[in-house]
Amino acid sequence: MTTSPNPVQPPAPAGPPVGCPAHGGNGSRVRLLESDVAPQALHEQLRTAHGPVVPVLLPGDLEAWLVVGYNEVLQVLRTPKAFSCDSRNWSAAKDGRLTPDNPLLPLTQYQPLIAFTDGDEHVRLRAAVVYGLERFNRHGIRRYVTRFANDLIKQFAAGGTADLVADFAEPLPAMVLTRQFGISGDLAIPLGRAVRDMVRGTETALASNQFVVETMRELVAEKRRSPGDDFASWLLAHESALTDVEAEEHLRHALVAGIENTVNVIANTLRVVLTDRRFHGSLSGGSLTLPDALDHVMWEAPPLTLIPNRWAVAPVLLGDQSIQPGDMVLLSLAAGNRDPLVRPDLSVPMHGNRSHLAFGGGQHECPGMDIGRTIADTGIDLLLGELTSLQLTVPADEVPVEVGFISSPLASLPVSFVPRRPQRAARSDAAPAPVRVRSETTAPVVPARSPRGPWGWLTGLLGGRRR
Repeated sequence: MTTSPNPVQPPAPAGPPVGCPAHGGNGSRVRLLESDVAPQALHEQLRTAHGPVVPVLLPGDLEAWLVVGYNEVLQVLRTPKAFSCDSRNWSAAKDGRLTPDNPLLPLTQYQPLIAFTDGDEHVRLRAAVVYGLERFNRHGIRRYVTRFANDLIKQFAAGGTADLVADFAEPLPAMVLTRQFGISGDLAIPLGRAVRDMVRGTETALASNQFVVETMRELVAEKRRSPGDDFASWLLAHESALTDVEAEEHLRHALVAGIENTVNVIANTLRVVLTDRRFHGSLSGGSLTLPDALDHVMWEAPPLTLIPNRWAVAPVLLGDQSIQPGDMVLLSLAAGNRDPLVRPDLSVPMHGNRSHLAFGGGQHECPGMDIGRTIADTGIDLLLGELTSLQLTVPADEVPVEVGFISSPLASLPVSFVPRRPQRAARSDAAPAPVRVRSETTAPVVPARSPRGPWGWLTGLLGGRRR
């Protein structure tokens, strides 16, 4: 994380803040999932009423704190001695108030993953993941993005219309990342569809998760026998000596996070390009680069809008609220990015400013953020260069969004453009094919667009193994 913008005092709220004692009656707490207001708009309203730290109620009448202030979010992220990622510190889990049927359980149940560990164990696990990610060939990634993006564009370029979410943003990260993981190309699209299905929390999500788990298990077994030049092999070779289960789970975790975050970044950036005339004009005129555009999108529409897994392990004053050991703390990255203390004028563009909260911060900051940016930057640049007169086919305010508690991804992005004549396929760079992972589990039949549950994103990412 870079340094934050100089704080500026926000304007006084229209009315007095609505206070609430740290462990007061539930009647004064906001029920997050019982509001008709979209999450990001609700968080803005709560900031005005309560300040940077809001007392809330979650399913099962479980008390928690929603952090909507930029500096307060950073305080939590950068103070692991006070705020742990280990859900076993949660008082509701210790005293039995978190019941087996609570929808929070799949999000919060402890697992030996970097997302749930602290201290030496987190250092050990993260070291292996970072080692593997740092060995990615960034120039090689760009070559694969170019190759796969061209392949995708050829499939719809002659028709003059496309859905840039389903036809481009969703398949591209899966095609690139599975190649880097050491998985054969014919599994890329099925895995990508399974990941997108499981993070939605649909009726077929468990089958999709099982397919991903089985594929990662077979990948680890194959790379134990025959290591290659890929992420799975590098993960296994690290001195942290990950067990097979640890390797499988971190591969699953990295694949899900990498695909979902990158899909959202690509889709959100394309929406901005297509709906903001000044933005599109700047790109066309060369005064604004795509990296600048991506920074703007990270401020306005981070791919993950809320982090739900922090628990206090020491008494601490956060904002004007007294947080006690065992309290659950939710971090609204989207609201933090719009905090008037750091952005008093939201109309001012944030081009080139990378002090946003989109990738978290502190010891748990996303270790693969530059890989997702590389895929998005290269893919979008190629798409905009290949399609002429690209424009939305629906009004900007009617672009469908899947509103959820953890994130709100675009459901589709329908566009039209000047049809392009089919071209003879050019020879692509030759590269050794990854080892074929023969999944014993048949890829599930995933509906083209499944209903999405409110907890889907992190349920899919952190929901654990299904064996």
